Amino acid sequence: MKKGILLVNLGSPESPTPQDVKTYLGEFLMDERVIDLPYIARAALVKGIILKTRPKASAAAYKKIWWEEGSPLIVISERLQAKVQKEIEYPVALSMRYGSMTIEKGLKQLVDQGVDEVFLIPLYPQFAMATTETILVLAEEIRQAHFPNIKIDHLPAFYNRPDYIEVLSNSIKHHLESKTYDHVLFSYHGVPERHIRKSDVTKSHCKLDGSCCKTPSKAHEFCYRHQCLEVTRLVGEKLNLKPDTFSTSFQSRLGFDPWLQPYTDRTIERMGLEGTKNIAIVTPAFVSDCLETLEEIAMEGQELFHEVGGKEFTTVPCLNEEDAWSELLAKWINNWADTTATT
Repeated sequence: MKKGILLVNLGSPESPTPQDVKTYLGEFLMDERVIDLPYIARAALVKGIILKTRPKASAAAYKKIWWEEGSPLIVISERLQAKVQKEIEYPVALSMRYGSMTIEKGLKQLVDQGVDEVFLIPLYPQFAMATTETILVLAEEIRQAHFPNIKIDHLPAFYNRPDYIEVLSNSIKHHLESKTYDHVLFSYHGVPERHIRKSDVTKSHCKLDGSCCKTPSKAHEFCYRHQCLEVTRLVGEKLNLKPDTFSTSFQSRLGFDPWLQPYTDRTIERMGLEGTKNIAIVTPAFVSDCLETLEEIAMEGQELFHEVGGKEFTTVPCLNEEDAWSELLAKWINNWADTTATT
């Protein structure tokens, strides 16, 4: 069998215009694993409210971070793809879950090169139904409908792999070497609390009571909250951070349902009001800088921190296309290829 690799990230509007942003948000928010309401309720919320009010503001936000080459997330992902391709002998395609760079196009690109065994890599360290799961479900639907003769394997969540923690920790350490900071805030993209309970394979472990994420359980294989907290803990240990000098928060909530807490914006505000003068923000739910890191954190977060008396606000870039990150992906790919060759 000829092997091929498909990297999959979130996606982006075609341009920072209200119309293109509306098209993108429509596809993204109508995904039943992103807004997990019954179709009629989801359509009423998305099409009846959000798409009538949000595209203009979101387009303005995208415009602030848009690069000359295009969407930062797309450009960075393409750079990563190119670097990984140089490291391995197998063809590497790139897709997005939403937008024009579809998973179907990525699979076709590989199939046209003779590939019949695909290693799909969701570019998310932690598992979540709104990220990894929706990619895997859609990829399987596309395989069955259009490419029934290919086989698809995938990279599981890699949040706690020692080599990933080492690469992430070294990157954070490098970017903070010459910076002033009193506290490191690990900010992860939020999800509704109900997503955590829905992903609980035991149907009883995840109580969001402060202790379940620390109590060993097979539920942790699919528990986004546990996996985020574990990244914070492992990186904190790797960097020898003192317990009271780093913490975890969750950003980008939508709507009025309870989302994972504490919220990043309120945490930044509280820390500034309590006298913290210098903070550094790390965003390990993302491997590529995007709207949520470049605008929500680096711009809005910094402005909020300064408004409440903060001084130094440092944002640590995502792994993006760093050599150590592309080399690690190549190592995982080669390990997969070697293992499948003997089975």
